Amino acid sequence: MKVTIKDIAKICGVSAGTVDRALNNRVGISEKTRKKVLKVAEEMNYQPDYTARSLVMGKTMTIGVVLFDLYNRSFAQLLNAIEQKARDLGYFVYITLTDKDPENEKKCIDYLVSRKVDGIILFTVNKGKEFEAHLSKYHVPIITIFNYVSEKWEYIGIQERQAMKEAVDYLTSKNYQEFIYVSPPLAYLGKTNIYTQVERLNGFYEGLMVNNIQSKPIVLKNSEYIKDLDHINFSKDRKTAIVCSTDLYALEVMNYLKVKGFNIPEDIGVMGFDDIDMLKYITPRLTTVKYPIDEVGRKAVESMIHKIDNGTFLSPPLLDYEMIRGEST
Repeated sequence: MKVTIKDIAKICGVSAGTVDRALNNRVGISEKTRKKVLKVAEEMNYQPDYTARSLVMGKTMTIGVVLFDLYNRSFAQLLNAIEQKARDLGYFVYITLTDKDPENEKKCIDYLVSRKVDGIILFTVNKGKEFEAHLSKYHVPIITIFNYVSEKWEYIGIQERQAMKEAVDYLTSKNYQEFIYVSPPLAYLGKTNIYTQVERLNGFYEGLMVNNIQSKPIVLKNSEYIKDLDHINFSKDRKTAIVCSTDLYALEVMNYLKVKGFNIPEDIGVMGFDDIDMLKYITPRLTTVKYPIDEVGRKAVESMIHKIDNGTFLSPPLLDYEMIRGEST
């Protein structure tokens, strides 16, 4: 038979309200009583009835998360930060993965809403008025991260364009004159929401322009970018930098260059973007832009729970980024 709060209260000789306060770490009872209740609850293997609690509280204490996949180390890092912060604040997390498919993403959102999550943290590939109308019908708080949708929806991220521009500023200060830009997601331009990738590309171009780089950059926009590098004749007279829109592409490029016998950075420089945690194992240390991935996750949870409890988001400003000056440039 399922153990109830009333059962614990009877054994402890206290009211059901006192047991509830002890189990949920609320004020209003002595430390001695709290320890006694918790000890009895543990001995009786008490399990909370979350369904009943959600009916009373008007919320399920759950947050839904919609991501592309977990192959990208930065996504796994983000999810870990979200789960830890949610747990600290008494919430559980539902995870859904879309594989970057717009229709599958909508199904994931439908699934989370049907499970009555209190809010959704969304890394979307969808965009446009039709999609916004789709989101609006749910009447559930939504925070968008990385890919911006519109001013109608709460957003947490960084100044992507400015960050990449500053990356190019740094490279030109190191006397790089020839540039190659690697960003396979650009193949989806006009088809899905690739806001972060477009902003980084624009920042790359702005950096070249303000630093008066005259040579036309090579932009690689498809998944076969490593094969494309085979067809490029790297200049021996002018320093070349390969700028990648994420660290994962940069690591693939570095591996390719090593296999081909190029020295990094003596022959060719490589720059990434994100500063994923696995870079500490890579030699030479990758020069990159540190994206505050963990902070994005934590801020999203904090703002969401504030919305759930108080009716308003915390609306944090765009977060800070940092240039990591490694040995690859």
